[in-house]
Amino acid sequence: MSVGIAKSERVARILEREIRQGRMSHGDRLDSEGGLMRRFAVSRNTVRRGLEMLARQGLITTRTGIGSFVTYDGTTIDSNLGWTVALSHGSAEIDTVMLDIRRSGCARADAFLGLNGDYLCIDRLRYCHDAGHGISLERSRLPWRDGFADIVAEGLSNGSLNQTLSDLGLRCAGGEEVAGVIATLGESDAACMKRPCGQPMLHLQRATRCQDGSRLEYVESILDPARFGLRMEF
Repeated sequence: MSVGIAKSERVARILEREIRQGRMSHGDRLDSEGGLMRRFAVSRNTVRRGLEMLARQGLITTRTGIGSFVTYDGTTIDSNLGWTVALSHGSAEIDTVMLDIRRSGCARADAFLGLNGDYLCIDRLRYCHDAGHGISLERSRLPWRDGFADIVAEGLSNGSLNQTLSDLGLRCAGGEEVAGVIATLGESDAACMKRPCGQPMLHLQRATRCQDGSRLEYVESILDPARFGLRMEF
């Protein structure tokens, strides 16, 4: 048993991980309370408290006399960096479109990071085919380092920024994230996302750092609030 973690929270965390990893799919029934009691060697009340935690997160629903069923059918988006996780709900086909990779300055990144210099700039759009519009627009700005010129010339490793950075020995050790709302979606962003101007959107800004304290990345994300939510552990 993990020190400092209640038994019910441990049950909830393990089941949550299995659900989010796809080991249990939308509509699947969880083991009975008796089965979960035997699996985790805990009391019925502990199991019920753990299931209540999952229900509050929208991961399961419990039907009296029938059992608990998985209601989560999303996939984790952008979960490796930062403390906040964005979740895309639904099973629609979603593609990630690379819009631009370049070296340039960025006043917004300078202001957020307290720097003044060039950045590796990566702009990406997540597009939902069923809806016919973009569901997220992400602008990553990484203070320029040796080795970034190859990224501009050749692109990301397997389309993954995390893998590309890992190949260069760069890993996130911490950071900060600010959530807000864009009251009116601007004309250029609306055109890119194929959405009407003025539509309210979720707005995230995140800054991460390496183990040595140097700034790794600034990310500004514009997200469809109907499809994305925020999940924080504390």
